[in-house]
Amino acid sequence: MRAVIEGLQALRGLAQVAAVTIVAELGEISRFSEARRLMGYGGIVASEHSSGESTRRGGITKTGNAHLRRVVVEAAWAYRYRPNVGAALRKRQELVSEEVREIAWKAQHRLHSRYQKLTARGKEKGKVVTAIGRELLGFIWAIGVKVEAAQKETERRAA
Repeated sequence: MRAVIEGLQALRGLAQVAAVTIVAELGEISRFSEARRLMGYGGIVASEHSSGESTRRGGITKTGNAHLRRVVVEAAWAYRYRPNVGAALRKRQELVSEEVREIAWKAQHRLHSRYQKLTARGKEKGKVVTAIGRELLGFIWAIGVKVEAAQKETERRAA
């Protein structure tokens, strides 16, 4: 679990307490076959009302893990600011592989850009940050799966 916690701390807005909370709530991240399943588990996907040909999407379902949802949305506020690797984030990223750093950098660019676009369209900040939190869960899944696979490979070689 330590490797996954360190990997998640490469993301902006996720320091030690948030990373430990996420790992404690999720356990093994690779148990989710895709990022969408993790988003559904967190209850941060749009609800849907369908009948025949009509489909209407509503607010988030909130049927998932409330602790996970709260931590991720809280971390999503960090993406209001332009992409940057400050001293504290740089120090946390020294512990992880180059692949994880690339995922974290891609997350900063994508999520900040999305924040800018949604606020420019006049969306409420709370809804925008919730949407950013949903996408952040996708990056959390990507890093978690990558780190867990590397960890299993290291254990396999040692055995």
